[in-house]
Amino acid sequence: MTTQTAATTRTLAAPGATLTYDVREGDAAQRPLLLIGSPMGAGGFGTLAGHFTDRTVVTYDPRGVERSVKDDPSTTSTPAQHADDLHRIIEAQGGGPVDVFASSGGAVNALALVATHASDVATLVAHEPPLASPVPDREGALAAAKAVADAYQKGGFGAGMARFIGVVSHQGPFTVEEAAAPGPDPAMFGLPAEDDGNRTDALLFQNIISCTHFEPDFEALSAAPTRIVIAVGEESEGQLAYRGGIAAAERLGTEAVRFPSDHGGFLGGEYGQAGQPEAFAAKLREVLAVG
Repeated sequence: MTTQTAATTRTLAAPGATLTYDVREGDAAQRPLLLIGSPMGAGGFGTLAGHFTDRTVVTYDPRGVERSVKDDPSTTSTPAQHADDLHRIIEAQGGGPVDVFASSGGAVNALALVATHASDVATLVAHEPPLASPVPDREGALAAAKAVADAYQKGGFGAGMARFIGVVSHQGPFTVEEAAAPGPDPAMFGLPAEDDGNRTDALLFQNIISCTHFEPDFEALSAAPTRIVIAVGEESEGQLAYRGGIAAAERLGTEAVRFPSDHGGFLGGEYGQAGQPEAFAAKLREVLAVG
């Protein structure tokens, strides 16, 4: 078995941003594995990468996040832009096909990648894409996501993040009336009540609307040679990211695969969160082995 090298950091120019990514070189006989999120960067995948030391693993910071600097952070980012960024990274690594594990907003971006560059990806495991567009309660879900962005614009980080926590932890369908109701008090979550004036947050401004409101090209995805596996967390049932995954799987004519733990099930202490990384990695390896 080839021993994986330590991570080396590389940069890549893209329109409007400089991307930073890390490569852990492994067995060249196996397809490289990209581990991606959004707005979570490479720092969230250290534990999971450690379970795949037999192959090359690539992680990255999406544009506007941590080390990947945007020329203008006051602009929004779109899944199409992220997809182009991912395509450029894959090309810089010698081209596809690669395998991709993509979580949260990264799953949305990876669906955009496969729709436009299908030959880049052999197997995509799209874990809990927070898509409000395909769920049965579309109007309410879209309004709930917009309420997060509006709270941030009106009150700053604490107000926006409090609203975000309320939305992502909400169980079941959203109504338009619920989305219009006042958000929770930031103090409930230990968040600052004061407004620092910043309005460029990668989650609450740059990606929240473009990600949740994204309309995947299900026709192109169904026609792609890529094997697409939609994954959801066993402990996430009823939450928007879980329901977005279920809805996406239905549109693709497949069934979502249940993974251990919840939305952050692969985390092993990163950002102060821990799921069930060993069981999660075992399930991911099992799913990837089929393709």
